[in-house]
Amino acid sequence: MKTMNKDLTVGNPQTVLWKFCLPLFGSIVFQQLYNIGDSFVAGKFIGEEALAAVGNGYEITLIFIAFAFGCNMGCSVLTSRLFGAKNYKGMKEAVNTSMVCTVVTCLVLMCIGLLWMDALLLLIKTPANIYADSALYLRIYVLGLPFLFLYNLSTGIFSALGDSKTPFIFLAISSTSNIAVDILFVTALGMGVDGVAWATFLCQGISGILSVVVVFLRIRPIKTDERPAFFSRPMFSSFLSVAIPSTLQQSFVSVGNIIIQSIINSFGSAVIAGYAAAVKLNNLVITSFSTIGNGISNFTAQNLGAGKVSRIKQGEMAGLRIVWVICIPVVAAYMLLTGTLLRLFMDNPSAVALETGRKFLRIVSPFYFVIAIKLVTDGVLKGSGLMKQFMVSTFADLIIRVAGAALLSTTALQVTGIWLSWPVGWIPGTVLSVLFYRKAFGNAGVVAKMEKNATSEEIEEVQDVVALEETEEIEPQET
Repeated sequence: MKTMNKDLTVGNPQTVLWKFCLPLFGSIVFQQLYNIGDSFVAGKFIGEEALAAVGNGYEITLIFIAFAFGCNMGCSVLTSRLFGAKNYKGMKEAVNTSMVCTVVTCLVLMCIGLLWMDALLLLIKTPANIYADSALYLRIYVLGLPFLFLYNLSTGIFSALGDSKTPFIFLAISSTSNIAVDILFVTALGMGVDGVAWATFLCQGISGILSVVVVFLRIRPIKTDERPAFFSRPMFSSFLSVAIPSTLQQSFVSVGNIIIQSIINSFGSAVIAGYAAAVKLNNLVITSFSTIGNGISNFTAQNLGAGKVSRIKQGEMAGLRIVWVICIPVVAAYMLLTGTLLRLFMDNPSAVALETGRKFLRIVSPFYFVIAIKLVTDGVLKGSGLMKQFMVSTFADLIIRVAGAALLSTTALQVTGIWLSWPVGWIPGTVLSVLFYRKAFGNAGVVAKMEKNATSEEIEEVQDVVALEETEEIEPQET
């Protein structure tokens, strides 16, 4: 039976990436609908304080998402390289090992989340009037972490196999269902923030379970010469080499966002509500670009596994064209339709909340063209195994942004100074990512070393870049 697995190492790179990344973009739009849906229902049907509570808790959920993302990237990059190298036994071992690591990580985080939830809420200076609702929302969210982790791992596997359509289908159904169930629980059943949280739990739970089932149905028919191991130490080591830096990067970004959230919280619940609405719109864009970057990581890893370096460079340029095309209508909408978009999340918003969201979006959105470059380039760095360079550029962005928010908020700019810290951090981070990319892919010797170290077990022998470029292309194999 024909599967949806796709070899990304053949065909025109731009065409391949467009076909592969567009469903990924659609997937992340629907993924964000989970959080946007929660904020929409909380703000429209419960009230401004409920919106603030969900938005306040969202920054803490990003810590858990960081670990889920790390597991996703560790599995995805490793599986992509093996799939590109046609090492199907190793690929299955990578999937099995990643699944074990993901389940263990999730269980540990659930224990930590349930035990330290109150401490985290106090740490970010959660206002008393939204504390109870924030705690309630987060506790239910933590109970649903297994579904979040399993879904993210499954998405990484699908992407590694060149299939971006299956995750899109799952998310399109589950996220729209989430909004419907949100409204049902809050309006028909009279529930509050707990109704919003349980709706997400239910819909994401169904999606997570089904996605894992489909993953195993997808990879089971792929033939191997030997029975793959349930757990492989070499695969575990390779998984950690990508998963740990990815998790640390996302975790520190989350911690940085929590610090920024604590600064924002000192300005009161109206500012929190305005920021909660605006940051949802901002995160929709940033996460979309990040997801496209992750798709480029899969493209890079598959082609690195196959030894086709020139396609990686072409993929970088194609990725930039994709994100810039997306930037144009988004920036125009955020600049011209700011009030309309913010009112999607707030029913009769206060003037302070509305003005807060408007200022944030109008300051930040023009710089989407800049951060788009970084996120695409980061995708190439991650797919190439250049995790140190990726972390340096990301931490530079984060440190400058957090420091800028802390310093500028104490000046006459006050809360506006916090919004300015976003572009202040994005610009140097982008410059560093581009410099690292050019240094690596402008030097044939460095690329040859990357290829040799990329998959020590997957590719038995790796020649230098020129020799690899002269080898005959392998025709796509139906699995």
